[in-house]
Amino acid sequence: MVDDQRANGTSDGSDAERADAAIGADEPIAYTALAKGTPVLSTSGAEFAKVEHVLQDPDLDLFDGIAVRADGGLRFVDAGQVSRITSGAVHTTITDAETDALPKPDGNPVFEADPEEYEGTGLSAWFGRMFRREHWTRDRD
Repeated sequence: MVDDQRANGTSDGSDAERADAAIGADEPIAYTALAKGTPVLSTSGAEFAKVEHVLQDPDLDLFDGIAVRADGGLRFVDAGQVSRITSGAVHTTITDAETDALPKPDGNPVFEADPEEYEGTGLSAWFGRMFRREHWTRDRD
């Protein structure tokens, strides 16, 4: 009935509807379903950042951590510091005092291949092959 009311736009904003919405936001999800912009919470429940991207090795199904966008820029939350991932937030074991000390992500940057860049028999493609222009483009922050 509540879903029918929502679909028809006749919702009255009752406590039951708010409880249904809260339960949906607290539904556990896999790290692979984590969306960019999801709030990241400290142990007190305060939001200190938003998810930028998940660091993983899909071949090994290995979750390494999360790059987050905080007031101080891009920061890294290790997988061991993530206590729970829900559809509404990432819950961490990081205290409010520790949020400012999170490290910046390090390691090799992520590259994407652009195989169409040097296809063809034209002069530009020939120069690209002859002078070994980069076949990779770097992801921008």
